Amino acid sequence: MQLYNTLSAEERAQLIDEAGKQRLTLSFYAYAKIENPKKFRDDLFIAWNALDALGRIYVAHEGINAQMSIPADYLEDFRNTLEVYDFMKGIRLNVAVEQDNHSFLKLTIKVRHKIVADGLHDETFDVTNKGIHLKAQEFNDLLGDPNTIVVDFRNHYESEVGHFEGAITPDVENFRESLPIINDQLQDFKEDKNLLMYCTGGIRCEKASAYFKHQGFKNVYQLEGGIIEYTRQIKEDNIESKFIGKNFVFDHRLGERITDDIISQCHQCGKPCDNHTNCANDACHLLFIQCDDCKTAMENCCSTECLEITHLPVEEQVVLRRGLQVGNKVFRKGKSDALTFKNSGDLPNKPLAKVEAKNIRQKIAVKKSLLGKAEHYYTKSKIAQFLLENGEVAVGDKVLISGPTTGEQEITITEIFVDGNSCEAGKIGDQITFELPFRVRLSDKIYKILG
Repeated sequence: MQLYNTLSAEERAQLIDEAGKQRLTLSFYAYAKIENPKKFRDDLFIAWNALDALGRIYVAHEGINAQMSIPADYLEDFRNTLEVYDFMKGIRLNVAVEQDNHSFLKLTIKVRHKIVADGLHDETFDVTNKGIHLKAQEFNDLLGDPNTIVVDFRNHYESEVGHFEGAITPDVENFRESLPIINDQLQDFKEDKNLLMYCTGGIRCEKASAYFKHQGFKNVYQLEGGIIEYTRQIKEDNIESKFIGKNFVFDHRLGERITDDIISQCHQCGKPCDNHTNCANDACHLLFIQCDDCKTAMENCCSTECLEITHLPVEEQVVLRRGLQVGNKVFRKGKSDALTFKNSGDLPNKPLAKVEAKNIRQKIAVKKSLLGKAEHYYTKSKIAQFLLENGEVAVGDKVLISGPTTGEQEITITEIFVDGNSCEAGKIGDQITFELPFRVRLSDKIYKILG
C-alpha cells in the first residue's frame, strides 16, 4: 500500500498543468489527544493521496497542523475525510487569499513530537485551555482600546513585511523563542491589560494564549483563524484592515498581499520592497527581501560571495558545500552581515511606498506571438527548457516569459540549444534550452515580442 510520494515535484507540476483544473490552497489545525500518531498519519495519507491532495502536514500526540493544496472539485470529499474524526468535525479551513495551482507539489505527512515546537516541559500546561477567540471586527475594536497590548507571535522575517498597527514584533527566529521573551516583557500587566495576539492561521497564538493563561494573565484574546481568516472577513464584510502589508506564507509564494502598503525594504539596496527570495547558492538558501533590480544584478543571490560560487562549475560547488549543514537556513537565518537594510524587532507602522497598480493596457500594447510553453528548469545550471508549438525563435529575438508566479519577464536570447547542440534558431516541435537568470514553471508560456 502506497504511503509515500512516487512522483517528483516536476512530474507532479506537469500532471497538474495537464489536468487543467483549479486547485485550492488552504490550511487548518486542531489540538487534540491522538493516541497513535503513526497510524493517524498513515490513514490520512491513504485518504488524501486518493484525492490528489498535496501539502505539508505535521501530526503529533497533541494534534495536527496542515498546509495543503487540493483540487477544488474534491473540497467536499476532502471535508469528509476530516469529519471521520470527532475532533475535526466542523473544522474551519483557512482558504488562501491568493491561489496558485503549484503551491505544493508533494504530499508530506510527518510525525513530530509536537505540531508547534514550544520548548516547554511542563506537564501541568493544558494547551486546550485557550484564550477568547475574536472575529475581525471584534479584533479591530479591542485593538483600538488603549488598555490593549497586541503581540505578533510570528518570526522576524514574517512581521517585517506585514503586521498589525502598534503590535509588539519580537526579534525571534522561531515560536519557542518568543514565549519567554514576551512573558518577561509583560510581567507587570497580568491583571489589568488586554493581551491580544495573532499569527498566520491561528495555531501559534492558540498555544500562546493557553500558555499565557497558564502564566496567570487574566484577559487573553486571540485572532480567530489568524491573518488568513481576518483577511477573508474584512473583504467579505467591508471592514477596515488594521493589518498593513503582506502576510508571509510557508509555500513557494512566500507571501499574500493584504494591503497595498509596502513597509519593508530590499535588504540589498534599501528600495521599498516586500518580496522574499531564497539565495540561489545551494550552500546558502538564505531567506531575504530582494527587489527586481537587485534580483537581476545579483542573480537571486544574497551576496557577491554567493554570486561567485553560483558561477563555478557544478562539480566545484558540490565540493565546496560537502558536509555543510545548510537545510536549516531555509525560512530561517534571515539575518546576515551582507543584508545592509534588514530590519527586525521594533518595526514601523508607516508605509514606505504603495504597490504600483498593474497596467492592463500595457499588456495589450506589447505585440507578441505565442511560441510555446515551459517544460523544465534546471536549477543548478540555470537553464530553462521550452517546447516550441506555434512558431520559430532565433538568436537575437526578444521574448516574453509569462506565468502566474513568474510574472512577465522580457529577455533577449543570446544562445539557443536544440537537442544539446548550439543553434541559430529553433523551429516548431523543437525542445529548446537557454540560460535564464530566473526560474520558470510548467505553467509559464513563452512569447516572441513583435516589432
